[in-house]
Amino acid sequence: MNALARIREMETALTPLGAEMVGALGVEAQVAFGELTLITSRDRILEVLTALKERFGFQQLLDLCGVDFPDRAERFEVVYHLLSLTRNARVRVKLTTDEVQPVPSAVGVFPCADWFEREAFDMFGVLFSGHPDLRRLLTDYGFQGHPLRKDFPMTGYVEVRYDEEQKRVVYEPVKLTQEFRNFDFLSPWEGAEYADTVLPGDEKAGSKA
Repeated sequence: MNALARIREMETALTPLGAEMVGALGVEAQVAFGELTLITSRDRILEVLTALKERFGFQQLLDLCGVDFPDRAERFEVVYHLLSLTRNARVRVKLTTDEVQPVPSAVGVFPCADWFEREAFDMFGVLFSGHPDLRRLLTDYGFQGHPLRKDFPMTGYVEVRYDEEQKRVVYEPVKLTQEFRNFDFLSPWEGAEYADTVLPGDEKAGSKA
């Protein structure tokens, strides 16, 4: 069985399950690429996660992550990935939020959500209400901004180095040793279009002629 047939088989198996969840939980469901996705709201996320765990047998929270869409009014999607060993199936749950509205913490339903939510807060700035210890996880205590937001500069705001005189790590504004450069990645067989038709070295060929 090839990969495409396997995906279609999985979609066929997941479609009735998605329909059952829509009726039981009042959520939207989509089946695509062999995966089932549920779409809910911030206010109902704990209700949905609890039902998926206790009623539908999705016992494990594999991951919780964020996605940034700056052009949207609610720019962030919070995505939960659940696994059912008894059903041999996975389900994805999505909701939207912004920089201000907090999402209820899932730590009470899945204790492992503790660090996942801290990571989403650190990388995206998504707030979680009721979290026991919502601190940065991957960046330093004095870090500015949230690195996985689309509007975060690629160079960051500060750089870190060890100062021999002060005998400690210091933060300084980013200093680039050279400007960003534009590279020509065109096919060498097609050639690049330059402003001058004369390429370096052509003047030597002209002088010989």
